[in-house]
Amino acid sequence: MNASELRQKTKEELSDMLFELSREQFNLRMQKGTGQLTKPDQVKKVKRDIARIHTVLNEKARAEA
Repeated sequence: MNASELRQKTKEELSDMLFELSREQFNLRMQKGTGQLTKPDQVKKVKRDIARIHTVLNEKARAEA
């Protein structure tokens, strides 16, 4: 997921994506804790996607102000 793709989305869409990614991050942490995680690189990807969404949301908030 690119930042340019995220900038085209509305705040509501970004908030929904953020909620889903947070849920996925929680599930991945639980899988890691129980030793059932099959793709360890997925944790890093989800974490970075969450950071990208936060960045775009902050950019949109500053643009409005």
